[in-house]
Amino acid sequence: MKQPLPTMTPEGERPAPGIRYSLVIPAYNEESRIIPLFGAIPSFEGELIVVCDGDDGTPDVVDGIAARRPDLTIRCLRFGYRLGKGGGVIAGLAAARAPLVGYFDADGSTGIGEMERLFGMLSDSDGVIGSRWMQGSTLRARQSLMRRVESRGFNILIRVLFGLSFSDTQCGAKVFRKEAVDRVLGRMRSHGFEFDVELLWRMKAEGFRITETPIEWQNKGDSRVRKLDMLRMFAGLIALRLRPGPS
Repeated sequence: MKQPLPTMTPEGERPAPGIRYSLVIPAYNEESRIIPLFGAIPSFEGELIVVCDGDDGTPDVVDGIAARRPDLTIRCLRFGYRLGKGGGVIAGLAAARAPLVGYFDADGSTGIGEMERLFGMLSDSDGVIGSRWMQGSTLRARQSLMRRVESRGFNILIRVLFGLSFSDTQCGAKVFRKEAVDRVLGRMRSHGFEFDVELLWRMKAEGFRITETPIEWQNKGDSRVRKLDMLRMFAGLIALRLRPGPS
């Protein structure tokens, strides 16, 4: 039986005085990458919410890191069933306690300094998303040619189906005002890798201002997006677009 996903912040979890940011890290079976990720975070003025929905030792590793790093506010959300990439982000955003929220990948392709820079841009926008394809971006290790071709083809599809003019909807570095993202979170239908597209589509329909900015990014390899995931993403987007609208 498919388990329900949390779509609202649990009673008493929000607000939390003194926490400026909530940064969600979806971590499906990330036991081997979560330690270097936190090792690259010298400090952070907020909470780091790690969403664990796999079957490896990631939750215990995160708890160990939290015990050794009292300088960081680390929360580990444990789930005994697979949420999907989007479902993990939804769960984390729903539990976030700060007025500014965001998410980034557990592989460390985007550094914590870049995420803090994106948070700083929210004074003029409801959301800020990083782009690997805008002029000014820095790619310290590029994806393979085939992956880049697939990404550009996917971007054309998104422009045609959803009217989104962003150059890179799938970059795993996004931040938002909590009040803005809460307006659409409860209506989200996508729990896979197509989640980013639906989120931006719904926020645009609500009239929120989303800014896209060049980002410093490094391909870490071991992409979790497989060929089957891409086919499911495509099918999910077609099904989403065939609905009457983003309501």
